[in-house]
Amino acid sequence: MKKWSYPLAILTLIAFLVLRYTYQSETILRFDKKIADMLFGNPFIEVFHHIGEPKFVIWVAILLILYLAWLAKNYRGMIFVVLTFAVGNVLNQSLKNWAQRPRPELEHQLTSFSFPSGHAMTGILYLFTVAYLLSENNTKARKIQLWLGAIVLTILIGLSRIAGARHFASDVLAGWCIGYTWFIICVLWYERRKRAFKKSSIK
Repeated sequence: MKKWSYPLAILTLIAFLVLRYTYQSETILRFDKKIADMLFGNPFIEVFHHIGEPKFVIWVAILLILYLAWLAKNYRGMIFVVLTFAVGNVLNQSLKNWAQRPRPELEHQLTSFSFPSGHAMTGILYLFTVAYLLSENNTKARKIQLWLGAIVLTILIGLSRIAGARHFASDVLAGWCIGYTWFIICVLWYERRKRAFKKSSIK
């Protein structure tokens, strides 16, 4: 990862905490309403929620683990997937229970809490994980393609939850922030173990 990605994770953690304690403020409420008015009912954006659904993410995790186990022989990467996908989901549920923010008022609304958005958080985690692992030992052009695709899809998944009135914009922003922070924490673990393995191999 680029050096700037690590201090950025600290900034996104701070941003998440700010949103956690200010989402009921007039400023954030106005922000949420403005974004909701812009996106609500957009059929193109709303369709992207499907690739953020838990069943889809689970299938991606299974396929990625199979690839890492049989083709890449990257067993450390398999643990990395568990940390980002599974532990990240548990972290999201814990944060929802901590904040206990109700979802936007909507007929047949989901019953779980709203903050932070699970689709936004797990979306950035699983897409960035796929891009990160598939970028290893790849060409610069392919790395750019992978990361650009991951970023665009992450944004669309998050915005789809606003378009469908399942989340406030601040929920989505918070999901992206804390998702990125957790992703970088996992990257730090992964790269540290990778360096340790290289050193032990040289000895």
